[in-house]
Amino acid sequence: MTGIISDNVGRTSGLIKAASGGGGGVWTLIKTLTASGDSDLSFVDGTDDVVLDSTYPIYVFKTINAHPSDDQAAIAFQANAVGGSGYNETITSSIFQANHAEADDGSGLGYHTSYDQAQGTGFQRLYHYVGNDNDQSTSGELWLFGLSSTTYVKHFISRGSMAHAADYAYEYYVAGYFNTTSAIDEIQFAFTAGTIDAGKIKLYGLKDSA
Repeated sequence: MTGIISDNVGRTSGLIKAASGGGGGVWTLIKTLTASGDSDLSFVDGTDDVVLDSTYPIYVFKTINAHPSDDQAAIAFQANAVGGSGYNETITSSIFQANHAEADDGSGLGYHTSYDQAQGTGFQRLYHYVGNDNDQSTSGELWLFGLSSTTYVKHFISRGSMAHAADYAYEYYVAGYFNTTSAIDEIQFAFTAGTIDAGKIKLYGLKDSA
């Protein structure tokens, strides 16, 4: 089974192939935030038409051409549980990356011990050392599962591509969980330095997927 992901102007924005034994579900574009020199982009349930509750078992954030004001910044995210503040939930995560230089003089594949977390409360890096040249940016997607559960921890996975400050193509894979059984209803994105000079983050809900 294959489902087409379309945004609210009818353009195809992606393709999802259902896993064996499961359904593709119905994708709904909930909210688009557009950056213009913003320190962060925050999605808060019940605010400005944002939905982050039991309506959807899976939420997906798509980052499109996020451009940092500062060179070598990393885009990262954190969350608040219901009633919480400070964007400092406890995270355990893993991260690895592949890279290849524009000049074809370097490449690599490896685990990133510097940016994983073991019961950390900092912002989780998704794609780092993004260049701030006029043509450099980062794009990717972040999946979060069962945010409204009050029984289980909250799993996430992310995959993204970026133009590195040293003129490399990088691909990042991140996975982990928020180690809380409280429901999560707020997600914030920010670069680790400077502002989000430009770019969009779109929030989708995937219904009938669990």
